[in-house]
Amino acid sequence: MRTICTLQLSGRTVRDGGRLGKNRVLTVGLLAGLCGGAAEVLWVALYSGATHTDGMAVAQQVTASVIPAAAFLTLAPLLGFVIHMLLSVALGIAFAWAIWRFLLPTVGAEAIVPVAVVTLVLVWATNFFVVLPVLDPAFVTLMPYGVTLFSKVLFGITMGWVVQETAQPQPSRSL
Repeated sequence: MRTICTLQLSGRTVRDGGRLGKNRVLTVGLLAGLCGGAAEVLWVALYSGATHTDGMAVAQQVTASVIPAAAFLTLAPLLGFVIHMLLSVALGIAFAWAIWRFLLPTVGAEAIVPVAVVTLVLVWATNFFVVLPVLDPAFVTLMPYGVTLFSKVLFGITMGWVVQETAQPQPSRSL
């Protein structure tokens, strides 16, 4: 017996025999990445407000990590936000594609959120212990590790929930 994926977007249900069209994966991934990235931004904003940490400095350091020459521009924090959201969308799309390609056919939708959290913890570890110490060591010192790890866990929960809500496996009818 094989599984049929059901995708629900804007009230429409699409059954696709376990394969999701490219446009659907892009749509789900885009939404998942935007929601995950926004959850992370909200957490950093809340933490910054509660601790008087400079949230704009965090956004500026995102710019410094990716485009060092733009780090001191007046628009560097806005550019950092845009970069963060673009990277979030790219991660959401890659995650949605991998879920539909590899996880749903074998495990099912209930594994999506835990897999998303583990994925984002691995992204955090790679960023904070491998990439950022080389690209932008100042970024690593802006907030405590626990705060930044929690931001990625929130990202993972949010992204995973969005993907899970669009992937509800239904058993197919045997002929």
